[in-house]
Amino acid sequence: MSNAPSPRVLLAKTGLDGHWRGVTLVAQALRDAGFEVVLAGMARAEQIARMAADEDVALIGLNIGGHIEVVERILDALAAEVPDIPVFAGGIIPPWMVERLATRGVEAYPPGSSLADIVTAATRLTATAAA
Repeated sequence: MSNAPSPRVLLAKTGLDGHWRGVTLVAQALRDAGFEVVLAGMARAEQIARMAADEDVALIGLNIGGHIEVVERILDALAAEVPDIPVFAGGIIPPWMVERLATRGVEAYPPGSSLADIVTAATRLTATAAA
């Protein structure tokens, strides 16, 4: 059994909607796969960036409420505070937004994405970040 610490993942919501099911399912799937999950809840860009630095996370997962401008503000804050942490996103993400996020290096998982694919991405992204 390895003594290496579990990768830490920060999950945050970017909108003030009441939709927590996706975040909860992803958090549980990541925990079941051996990740340590830090839930930020609903947070602003600066709060997410500060928490990412303070919690020493290896990956950030954002639940997008369909507002790309909010996500871009978060990405800008992260670039200033913790520039090397990979980010992935889930939630209401139309195809044009998936493409726009990809230009910023963000992998997107819209509704219907499998939890196995999300866990696989988290594993790959944290391994790449650790290398």
